[in-house]
Amino acid sequence: MYNMVKMLHSSWAYLVLLVLVIAVVNSIVKKVGKKEYKAKDFRIALFALIVSHIQLLLGLILYFVSPRFSLFSQSGMGEIMKSSVDRLYLVEHPLVNIIAIVLITIGYSKHKKKLISDAKFKTISVFYTLALILFLSRIPWNTWI
Repeated sequence: MYNMVKMLHSSWAYLVLLVLVIAVVNSIVKKVGKKEYKAKDFRIALFALIVSHIQLLLGLILYFVSPRFSLFSQSGMGEIMKSSVDRLYLVEHPLVNIIAIVLITIGYSKHKKKLISDAKFKTISVFYTLALILFLSRIPWNTWI
């Protein structure tokens, strides 16, 4: 089960990044171009929210079925924090990516309450860009690509 969930989590990450980049670029281009917010823009933001939440669920499953998870009981948090690889997989990657998904969720919720197109695009641009930066900062690049 671990290998299947790991492969799915790693593969789904490409879709998350692609859709998030599309949402960020779409919102920035339309904000700068003073375009009107349309149903297509709503769907793009919603799709980014959905795929990121699916990634979160896959990540949580992977986290708890991972062989690394047993390090908490075997070694303790002090030893995990001394190892950069274990710290990345058990602390930094999950925590930072959960924060990124929270930012996407907040941005999506806040943008729905805005009445003006410019404000909607600005909200999505800010929150989704911050989330994208956080995602990119904690990807284990040496094993992912």
